[in-house]
Amino acid sequence: MIRPMVLLAAVGVTACGPVPAERAADRCEERARAAQGPEVGLTLGANSNSGPFASGSIGISSDAIRGRDPLEVYDSCVFRLTGEMPIRPARLR
Repeated sequence: MIRPMVLLAAVGVTACGPVPAERAADRCEERARAAQGPEVGLTLGANSNSGPFASGSIGISSDAIRGRDPLEVYDSCVFRLTGEMPIRPARLR
């Protein structure tokens, strides 16, 4: 009889395979963009029920705080996910 914990461990190991190169590039580009600096969002509007409204947000990644080069963040992220160097250069803003 196979114990449930052994079965879960076996399933978990098979699910941790390498990420496809294109998917890794997309995910890592997001992380590299965040390393470029703070991201600021601002929403302004009005409606007939409550009148004017505004909201804002500021986000900053730990890579940006540490001053890491966004291209190095991209390269190391892709390598960590795939075990290979990136298949294409990063497309940053």
